[in-house]
Order: sequence, then C-alpha cells, then structure tokens
Amino acid sequence: MAISKHFIAILMFSLLLLHAVQADHLIEENGLKRSLLGINCGAACVNRCQLSRRPNLCKRACGTCCARCGCVPPGTSGNQQLCACYYNQTTHGGKRKCP
Repeated sequence: MAISKHFIAILMFSLLLLHAVQADHLIEENGLKRSLLGINCGAACVNRCQLSRRPNLCKRACGTCCARCGCVPPGTSGNQQLCACYYNQTTHGGKRKCP
C-alpha cells in the first residue's frame, strides 16, 4: 500500500514538472515569439508602432491593450478585427484606444 502511494506521489510530481516545462517553452507564432503563458507584448508593440509618428505614445497604448487582451494585431496599422478585445477597447470619449 505504501509503495502505491509513493508511486502516485512521484507520478503526480513528474506530471506537474512536465507541465511547467512545457508552459515555459517558447513557440513561434506569426513571426513573434510567444510563450504558452502569454504574448511578448514589448516585441509585438515595437513591431506594431515602428511607423508611428508618436512611437512612445503608441507603445504605451499598445502595451496597455496587449496586457489586457493578450494579443496584438499583425502589421503596423489596421487588422484590429483579428484581435476582438484589442479592437473593442475605447477611451472615455469613445475613440479607439489601441493603435
């Protein structure tokens, strides 16, 4: 009986460790490095804001939207419908918040 409890405990620990290793593994998705735990918002927003006239403002707004939504649309502008949460973020004045 003690051996089976010990075996189950080791098996559960092994599965937990395997899951943690897989969650930390980086994958390539749409040319951006993305972790299974979330998107790399910094790199995605640098790419998104590279042609902006106000890059610091763009990166700050993009970073806020990315942190809330977990996605950034591809390209430097448009394509916001590909990330519904990003597309639906608005300011108090009703303007689109995310670049």
